Amino acid sequence: MTGKIEIGKIEKFQSLEFLARQVVEGFITGLHKSPFHGFSVEFAEHRLYNPGDTTRFIDWKLYGRTDKMFVKRFEEETNLRCRIIIDNSSSMYFPKKDSPDINNPNKIGFSAYAAAAIINLMKKQRDAVGLSLFSEDIDEFTQEKSTPVHQKYLYSLLDNLLTQNKDFKGRQTNISKSLHLIAEMIHKRSLVIIFSDLMDNSNSVDEVFSSLQHFRHYNHELIFFHVYDKKLEEELFFDDRPHKFIDLETGENIKLNPLDIREKYFKLSSEFREQLKIKCGKYGIDYVEADINKGFEPILLPYLFKRGKLY
Repeated sequence: MTGKIEIGKIEKFQSLEFLARQVVEGFITGLHKSPFHGFSVEFAEHRLYNPGDTTRFIDWKLYGRTDKMFVKRFEEETNLRCRIIIDNSSSMYFPKKDSPDINNPNKIGFSAYAAAAIINLMKKQRDAVGLSLFSEDIDEFTQEKSTPVHQKYLYSLLDNLLTQNKDFKGRQTNISKSLHLIAEMIHKRSLVIIFSDLMDNSNSVDEVFSSLQHFRHYNHELIFFHVYDKKLEEELFFDDRPHKFIDLETGENIKLNPLDIREKYFKLSSEFREQLKIKCGKYGIDYVEADINKGFEPILLPYLFKRGKLY
């Protein structure tokens, strides 16, 4: 799996669900395995019979061949509940692209495709998934279900994010308020996966962390994908000339040469990300740097493999 999908296939199928399967197929077979064992699910391995073990799971055919008693062990699927949360503010529609696609996404596109891939994995495991979208307020909050109809509905919501107006402006973000509210709306322990660029709180690590920690307070497992365009948003990789920069959320603008502030801006951005990463690590929150220029494979794959080893 190279991480690239032929454009012809995209044009032919135009299906987010199809693209999600392409992202998933070939590099992982499931999101999680249970540490518990039963007898009504897939066979996992043999171990030697120990005195006192139930004879119920002895492999008598193997005993006949080896004259040794082995006990069958099985893997049992867990009933995982997953809540995917996506920042739907205007800044997530950066950078502006004439034809964004899975191989060349903006921030909202990367988030939608990654979420679709995760939903596809949950579908294979028959786990319940819910989707929340937020900006200044909560724009969408679905229930967590595992039915095919529900999953198709989630794909349709994600597809809407990809087809909205490319000049989507004026929708501001209140990350802390929205995440605090969503945390209060999740009533059962879940795996919570958040995609956001944190554009409204770039100077307040404590405020951002407080909203993330709220989920941990209710014993949810939390993975935060910090979605950004490192080349443009952190390194300010623009031509050495004055540029007009417009805030997509407020409409405010400023004219400057990015070379004049590049070094200081990069230092501040890096410090903010490092502080948040340290705080998340301290409290058991998985922090994932998601530079959209790297593509899905180096960002999503390590996380998925890690998840596979945890269950």
